Amino acid sequence: MPFINRLNQLESKLQVKSPIVLSNCRVFFDFDNTMTTSDVLDDVIKRFSINDQWMALEKAWLEDQIGTKECLEGQLRNVRVTKATLEKFLKKVDLDPHFHRLLALLVREGIKPVILSDNFTHIIELILEYHGIKDLKVYGNNLRFYREHIIPSFPYDNPFCLSCAHCKKIHLTKDKTENKLIVYVGDGRSDFCPARVSDIVFAKDNLLRFLTKEELPCISYRDLGDVYQYFQEVLIHGRKNH
Repeated sequence: MPFINRLNQLESKLQVKSPIVLSNCRVFFDFDNTMTTSDVLDDVIKRFSINDQWMALEKAWLEDQIGTKECLEGQLRNVRVTKATLEKFLKKVDLDPHFHRLLALLVREGIKPVILSDNFTHIIELILEYHGIKDLKVYGNNLRFYREHIIPSFPYDNPFCLSCAHCKKIHLTKDKTENKLIVYVGDGRSDFCPARVSDIVFAKDNLLRFLTKEELPCISYRDLGDVYQYFQEVLIHGRKNH
């Protein structure tokens, strides 16, 4: 379905009285497998684990036997990597090839997107820096190094929610105002909660399957090129109605 038709349907579902205007939106991105072409944290765990125990923890997490925080703590307990070696590894991480032009479009419209992730702020900021991106607000988990150990901490943990180690929705609900539409772009289990409290959701993979099952409105996308195209349509549609 053409993006402009999805836009018209979305405006109808939201019962907005005027066209969606990009400058009236706040835009939030998940990081792993949304802004990047792979799940960076999973790649780190697989590459630097000293045994295969991470696989059993992953299976228990996928079956909802343990929460994300418990899973990550257990997996990182078996990771051995120095800060220098990890930073060298992260230089190889690729961003979605469309993110730079999408970011440029948002900045032109006065929007500073925010990154919400179950990954670690230090890792995300390093990857962004390697790709020449600065000054984006990142909310993630914290880490520190002790020799070859990674010690995690979770400043945005919600003890009542097992789905994520970082309760992303708190950043959406505290910033939401009457005059702003919340736009969320994600792909996985940690995006289920923020998707529920967002006005416009771009979804793929596990998030898309979840929202489809729950019969919650969303826009499917393959990569950030689709999101860029959608925002272009929003701009054109909005300008035609002014």
